Amino acid sequence: MPNMEWTLEIVLMVLLAATLVQAIRLERALGVLKRDRASLEALVAGFNVSTNQAESGIQKLRAAADGTGRHIEEQLTKSGSMKDDLIYLTERGDRLADRLERLVRATRPLTEDQAGNRPQAQAGTQVERDLLQALRMAR
Repeated sequence: MPNMEWTLEIVLMVLLAATLVQAIRLERALGVLKRDRASLEALVAGFNVSTNQAESGIQKLRAAADGTGRHIEEQLTKSGSMKDDLIYLTERGDRLADRLERLVRATRPLTEDQAGNRPQAQAGTQVERDLLQALRMAR
């Protein structure tokens, strides 16, 4: 039986050696995992900081966009009223230009008479007299 004891002790020593080798491997793997965990925690912390900064930036961007939107809306409202004013003034200017053109056409025979040193016909309205006077001053 002494052989059996020796054999059993040798098998036990081999198993202990294998367990020791596995324990060393496991300890190294746990060391790597701990280092990686610390790196992962730092990475997560950095990601959280970046996320908070991004959220803050988005809020600032929204506020700026809202302010710009209100400003553009105010400018559109102002430009709408200016457009209406310009349309009114343009229409009024067109009417005045048409009226002036009619008056000029009506007074052309009078100015032609004056150019030929013929006696001038009497203008009928005050507007015609004013227009004739302006034409005389323009010479």
